[in-house]
Amino acid sequence: MADEKSLRASVDDQLAAARGGSARAAGKLLTLVEGAGRDMVLEAIGPAAQSISAIGITGPPGAGKSTTITALVAAYRSAGKRVAVLAVDPTSPYSGGALLGDRIRMTQHIDDRDVFIRSMATRGHLGGLASAVPAAIRLLEALDYDVVLVETVGVGQSEVEVSAVSDPTVVILNPGAGDAVQAAKAGLLEVADLLVVNKADREGADQTVRDLRMESSVPVMTLVASRGEGVSELVEAIENHRRDDDPVRRAARLRGQILSLAMTRLRMHPALSELVDAVVSGGMDPYTAAEKLIAPV
Repeated sequence: MADEKSLRASVDDQLAAARGGSARAAGKLLTLVEGAGRDMVLEAIGPAAQSISAIGITGPPGAGKSTTITALVAAYRSAGKRVAVLAVDPTSPYSGGALLGDRIRMTQHIDDRDVFIRSMATRGHLGGLASAVPAAIRLLEALDYDVVLVETVGVGQSEVEVSAVSDPTVVILNPGAGDAVQAAKAGLLEVADLLVVNKADREGADQTVRDLRMESSVPVMTLVASRGEGVSELVEAIENHRRDDDPVRRAARLRGQILSLAMTRLRMHPALSELVDAVVSGGMDPYTAAEKLIAPV
């Protein structure tokens, strides 16, 4: 009990410091949110005033997501907005791999007190990505960040989970038929609210735009993020999409978030291994096992 009281006091102190502009305190709170201290932090910041959503940025590796985010951060900062970036790594934030290497370019904003950048690993989170990201977004909005950008790698379940808390989800692609086809196969087009062809000064960009418009009904835009071309138009499209939000869309996002959280909890269910063993041994069929897994205790 004493340890719990001490931790609660520490959380309150860190919240006060983070609200005063301490990036170190904000980082410590996010570490708690990613682990066993999540519920305590969420309790301390209180309920959200509204349905929380971030701007999701996804796409295949090499599409220019980090460059796009850097340009978006600059655009929002020029408008006087405080910006936070959650960069989701599918392996480890300490791996030193190419994904995080790409994000080094974001460090041009590192000295700006109103920009906060954090890498999050999909492995090792208590409850997985579906649990960690919504809580992190809620914390950052409680710390008065006006814009929260969530970057994912674009290779699987992460996109489904992040799209449940993103409005809009922006899918970044490169010119060439390959990216458009692969994006369709990977299901990226299904989660997209906006499609952006980056590096649009390259050969094949116009054809990629045409291909995407045939594959999807969402807006398709062009961008040269490294030169800032098309960034203001992208910001306008994002803000227009957010202004058009309605109860039906909010309900759809929350439905997806609840289902993602439920699936995460089921994967961690203490009875899962026992039920799997029962099915393997022939003592139970998968349908009965599934019913038992979701049955109330």
